[in-house]
Amino acid sequence: MKETKLKVRLRSWYRLAKLGLAMGVTWGSASAVVGEENDYVSPRATSVFAGTPMLLQEHGAGEGPAWHSEKGLFTSGEGNINLRSLNGETSVYQTDSGSNGLMFDREGRLVVCEAVRRRIVRLELDGSKTVLTDGFDGMKFNQPNDLSIDSVGRIYFTDPQYGDRSNMELVDESGKHVEGVYRIDPDGTVSRIIAHEVDRPNGLVVTADDRSLFVADNNNGLGGARKLWRFDLKANGSVDLSSQTLVHDWGTTRGPDGMKLDQQGRLYVAAGLNEPHLPQETAEQPTAGIYVFSQEGKLLDYLRIPRDETTNCAFGGDDLKTLFVTAGGTLWSVQTVAAGAPVFPSRSSK
Repeated sequence: MKETKLKVRLRSWYRLAKLGLAMGVTWGSASAVVGEENDYVSPRATSVFAGTPMLLQEHGAGEGPAWHSEKGLFTSGEGNINLRSLNGETSVYQTDSGSNGLMFDREGRLVVCEAVRRRIVRLELDGSKTVLTDGFDGMKFNQPNDLSIDSVGRIYFTDPQYGDRSNMELVDESGKHVEGVYRIDPDGTVSRIIAHEVDRPNGLVVTADDRSLFVADNNNGLGGARKLWRFDLKANGSVDLSSQTLVHDWGTTRGPDGMKLDQQGRLYVAAGLNEPHLPQETAEQPTAGIYVFSQEGKLLDYLRIPRDETTNCAFGGDDLKTLFVTAGGTLWSVQTVAAGAPVFPSRSSK
């Protein structure tokens, strides 16, 4: 009887240890520790976070946070592009945008993944809108999701299909549906750079030196991939597919979504769940929040966000040391030790 109880305790301890390691949380000299109320993982001295997450607003921030140093924080939510001004006032910036990922280019123009209209557009400084691309090889995109811009202005974006798949048009030469990654060059040329190497691409980011591309593989179907990949980029912006390297695997919980880099090259990834979506996605313990990785793939830190689903993040504030986090329509902020590295305002200006 005693031996049976001991085995049960050992199995329980082993399971908790595995979960802790999977979350990047250790005990003793940990860089993060679960708070007493279990509302967040609170940072310690070695953390990249300088505080705990603060809830800023309950609505209007489903995705795509993008910081503008003179206007404030732009988010996608409730079908619109919304603006939280520098003094915290909220308003609708553009109605019925159907947007997801947002990003300012080096000229301060807002580039938008219009997922509902299945295209990438740019809001010009004079208030007009330019459609950058709305299809590939004569076929409409699926749901342009997120984007990143490199040092010469090339736009990289993902094109997954979530939900109803009956209206998918994009197929490869064999007729197989494609959920790919694309690049828009400054001259307007559109190229598919990843096809089937990633199951369902979501967030992505190009490193400051234009040498690496990180891609979130987030298939929320039963048995789907929930992985973060790194690819080498060539000088012309194409991907060396043979370089594909697994950075992290979230297993059966919700996978990675949006991501951003700080000025030290660390990667901040939104991922995880607090409540399971069975049978597709599990959550044996809360996993929703921001995961911080080195470019070599080491999990450095984790900050829990107590709302589902943690979808994206962006650096902002006067010193770019405020990380804004979107989660289930809510908006959070947390202070960071290092400044972010957005394209706009330029990295060199901070």
